[in-house]
Amino acid sequence: MWGRIRKSSARFVHGVRTGAPAGREARTHNLFEAAAAYVSACAEDDQDRIDEASAWVSPEALSFGVNELACRAVIALARERDESPRTVARALLGLPAA
Repeated sequence: MWGRIRKSSARFVHGVRTGAPAGREARTHNLFEAAAAYVSACAEDDQDRIDEASAWVSPEALSFGVNELACRAVIALARERDESPRTVARALLGLPAA
């Protein structure tokens, strides 16, 4: 995932230096909107949407948003499953119970 962020951020920096394409509406996105779009695109393996979402905010903001989304998702699943967030996180990553 971090490799994708680095790769996408390099494209973003290049795009900023060369300017935005003409005729494209400038719309601001917040970091949580970018994180949601980025993560859902990663889950669906949609590289075009990954690139688009990573260009909405800085790489640092995207990283923070993805981290916040992950925390909220683990907490929600833990409550739903009546398990600890640690247990849920380890299970999602395929790690043995601690």
